[in-house]
Amino acid sequence: MSGPSVAEFRRVAQPEGHLERRNGEHWAGVLYMRRLSLYVTWMLSRTRVTPNQLTWVMTLAGVAAGVVLALPGLWAALAAALLVQVYLLLDCSDGELARWTGKTSLVGVYLDRVGAYFTEAAVLAGLGWRASAVLPDWYTVLGFAAALGAILIKAETDLVDVARAKGGLSSAGEASAVQFRSGLLGLGRRVLAATKFHRIVQPIELSLLALAAAVIDAVTGDLTASRVLVVACVVAAGLQTVLHLVSILASRRLA
Repeated sequence: MSGPSVAEFRRVAQPEGHLERRNGEHWAGVLYMRRLSLYVTWMLSRTRVTPNQLTWVMTLAGVAAGVVLALPGLWAALAAALLVQVYLLLDCSDGELARWTGKTSLVGVYLDRVGAYFTEAAVLAGLGWRASAVLPDWYTVLGFAAALGAILIKAETDLVDVARAKGGLSSAGEASAVQFRSGLLGLGRRVLAATKFHRIVQPIELSLLALAAAVIDAVTGDLTASRVLVVACVVAAGLQTVLHLVSILASRRLA
């Protein structure tokens, strides 16, 4: 028996408007990965693989990227970047398969968030380990500090819905997430968002930056570029942790 065509599969797995979500789709997904993931998920839909199984493999790929990045040499950085691309592919595919099979669940949502937490922390910690000449040293500490910052930023976001649920309110929508009580704070948020500095601690961007730093390190014969990147990450994570908390408290998300 023949399965659905790719066009039929796309209508369910990637419904109209799904890629236009304000906060729900990474630029790399829109730019190229959703084009690839559609065909991968279409083939996986003919197997017994479940969405949650894909999410588990996604998490393993993300954590493995951090472990591999901790190893010395240019090839390790390249392998870590490729593993993060696998992570992104499966992050797209698990949701597409869930929509096609109707196997969406709170467990799946939870596992997806856990995977994102683990991956961001692992890649940042791996970068700090990579930048260390003697283990452990201050770059190891800074890498783990940046990883903690990344986890706190995600926790701040997730705790909004926890607080709303405890108060008997529904989940905060995308519109309320960007509404501020102060016009000046709203302007400040838009200016900071335009710089995209927050993306430096995200796995996709960070893995590519780490690869670029590894190339420079290979040319110069030292770890200066990787160390500069670690410092930039911990500064960005620290700033984001504070500014994101202020942003939440100043917005209407908790109203």
